[in-house]
Amino acid sequence: MYAIIETGGKQVKVEQGQEIYVEKMDVEAGESVTFDKVLFVGGDETKVGAPYVDGASVTAKVEKQGLQKKLTVFKYKPKKNYKRKQGHRQPYTKLVVDAINA
Repeated sequence: MYAIIETGGKQVKVEQGQEIYVEKMDVEAGESVTFDKVLFVGGDETKVGAPYVDGASVTAKVEKQGLQKKLTVFKYKPKKNYKRKQGHRQPYTKLVVDAINA
């Protein structure tokens, strides 16, 4: 069984036991999170939401909070002696999906 959930403005396909990385959430490591915005549930019986599936939820456990690898942002304008170099590390939350309730 799998589901498609909405979190952080993105849609993520999840299965039970899967590790996923989502936008940073304000929860501590070891806590449990419930996603109510389930768009689709697939498997033996398919349920499609309009926009969300009624009564469906996905529970996951927070494994850790972290930062992605550094990304280099470099801006320049040719012939104008304008250069700017900047780094960015996007925060994320690592989750392990416990159950899909449909």
